[in-house]
Amino acid sequence: MPIKFNPIYTITPEIVNSLMRIEAAKEKVAHLPLTAKLLNSLRETARLYTTHYSTMIEGNKLEPDQVEAVLKHNEHFPDKERDEKEVKGYYTAIAQIENWAARGDPITENMIQILHALVMGGGRAKVKPTSYRDGQNAIRDSRSGVIVYMPPEYSDVPGLMKGLVYWLKSNETLPCPVLAGIAHYQFATIHPYYDGNGRTARLLTSLILHLGGYDLKGLYSLEEYYARNLGNYYDAISIGPSHNYYMGQAQADITRWVDYFICGMAVAFENIFKRMNHAQKHGDIDQTEMMRKLDRKQRQALQLFEEFETVTASQIGKLFGFKPRTSAQLCKTWTNAGFLDIVDFSNKGRKYRLAKKYKKLIE
Repeated sequence: MPIKFNPIYTITPEIVNSLMRIEAAKEKVAHLPLTAKLLNSLRETARLYTTHYSTMIEGNKLEPDQVEAVLKHNEHFPDKERDEKEVKGYYTAIAQIENWAARGDPITENMIQILHALVMGGGRAKVKPTSYRDGQNAIRDSRSGVIVYMPPEYSDVPGLMKGLVYWLKSNETLPCPVLAGIAHYQFATIHPYYDGNGRTARLLTSLILHLGGYDLKGLYSLEEYYARNLGNYYDAISIGPSHNYYMGQAQADITRWVDYFICGMAVAFENIFKRMNHAQKHGDIDQTEMMRKLDRKQRQALQLFEEFETVTASQIGKLFGFKPRTSAQLCKTWTNAGFLDIVDFSNKGRKYRLAKKYKKLIE
């Protein structure tokens, strides 16, 4: 049975101001002209940044250039095998988020458990949902060993997670940034796993924002904002009169955390606009009108054609996590719409290439 989740918070003038900054930056980014190639380059940089900073928060020792070397060139660094597995797991989970967001899948417990499995999976794309912890865990100060937070008992975790998912579905009228911030806090508070809770909480946050239309073309990194000042991050999320979940933590007023989170989103969104604006000024011709004619999945599929001249329905299906029949139907729809051309007409070996008028988007 779900354990009811009823967060206590106030939408302060500061939060309202940050929400307005988010909307303003979101609007500017939406109308900033960029070439498809430049957009994909910025998006990949954001994925690498997000992976680096989110794992760095948890103690990962890889530098940004090493993260890229591991993920893009499969390089290895002595005595950093665990760090390599962490970045591979997080990067794979980001790809899964983008697939779910492209399909518009509503959030379920199973999805959250898959996210955690990917985080801990070292880069494996096929994983089984991770069961919640079966015992008590505690967060200790790394230096003194003193307990700084005692999460709820493991027997309450399933009900608390059901309550969180139910709350997400029941409060979709809330501003999406507020919804995401509160979900981040509650997941971290429940601490449903022995390890990987922080990374999974940040991924869940990203999934909520993507589904709510706040993906900002996949270019921002909230993790960078947290990592720049970890003290503020931990201070903001450590709310309540006691370190024990049952002694005030569950009923704490989380306004301070919501304020911190929303302000962080505003900073991240504004920074991305500045980077995009700079990149656009030093980029190629304006392809905005042609890009607007494409839907979200078509824009995402362009990255395949940057790497391959022709692709199969199976490759497109893998990009979105579709089954073969759905992938074949999507290719048929795109062919009829003039987005794709058929290269090989055989049923088993059918291949597709980007229609001529759209090739300029990736050249």
